[in-house]
Amino acid sequence: MNKITAPAYAKINLSLEITGKREDGYHDIASVFQAVSLRDVITLSLGKDGIKISSGDKSLPTDEKNTCYRAAALFLSELGLSSAGVSIYIEKHIPSMAGLGGGSSDAASVLKCLNWLYGCPLSDDGLRRLGSAVGADVPFFIGGGTALCRGTGELITSLKPLKRHWVALIKPECGVSTPEAYKRFDSLEKPPSSHTPNLVEAINQGLEIASLLHNDLEDASGLREISEIKERLFKYGANGALMSGSGSCVFGLFDCYKACLSACSKLRGSYPFVRICHTI
Repeated sequence: MNKITAPAYAKINLSLEITGKREDGYHDIASVFQAVSLRDVITLSLGKDGIKISSGDKSLPTDEKNTCYRAAALFLSELGLSSAGVSIYIEKHIPSMAGLGGGSSDAASVLKCLNWLYGCPLSDDGLRRLGSAVGADVPFFIGGGTALCRGTGELITSLKPLKRHWVALIKPECGVSTPEAYKRFDSLEKPPSSHTPNLVEAINQGLEIASLLHNDLEDASGLREISEIKERLFKYGANGALMSGSGSCVFGLFDCYKACLSACSKLRGSYPFVRICHTI
């Protein structure tokens, strides 16, 4: 078998705290990542003509700028198969510049698919090591679930699986550039926050988490729509609401599918991207 199709799930950040800035310019974080059921779909087949990327989304790059391309190149180089070929088709459903990790999840899916097709020569830790060279969020997507991510995102501690929450995902028209969000955060000169340890404890004890959601980058997003979306989600019954990652997507947590569906129905005419999904 030389072809495989696999999902690439999105994530939300239940917390995101900036704990320091490194000498290399990157930031250290403490963040709880949670996988959700919204997904891209990766179809990968082995060949002999180099790395080829295609997608129905014509805005995606098809060269080294694409995370899937870089992931495939690293994997083949790791195995001494640089002359091998692979074709990757990306069916996109996760929006870009949203804080949902779509590009990182796609890259992780490529690594896992290639590893499977070549007989699983690499462990999950080996895949995470390669993934960290593609992007800070990629290592999380090798395992997914619920996890505390530290460092630049590469230090991963699995947490007790979160009970199922229904999730409303709302993205305004504008996206947010991750480097620009961190740059604006640095300019605010805010003192470090410390919400994440309490959130981690609540998750591991199976307690309610809605009141513990926190994202240091919300104020740095520069988008007034973020607070507006959160207010409307609370108005329509969300237990908690937060911007995910560096934005601009906002998520709302609901206990009940019908309540989540109702909120999405009321918001659908106001924003270009409105989806309902659940934690996984």
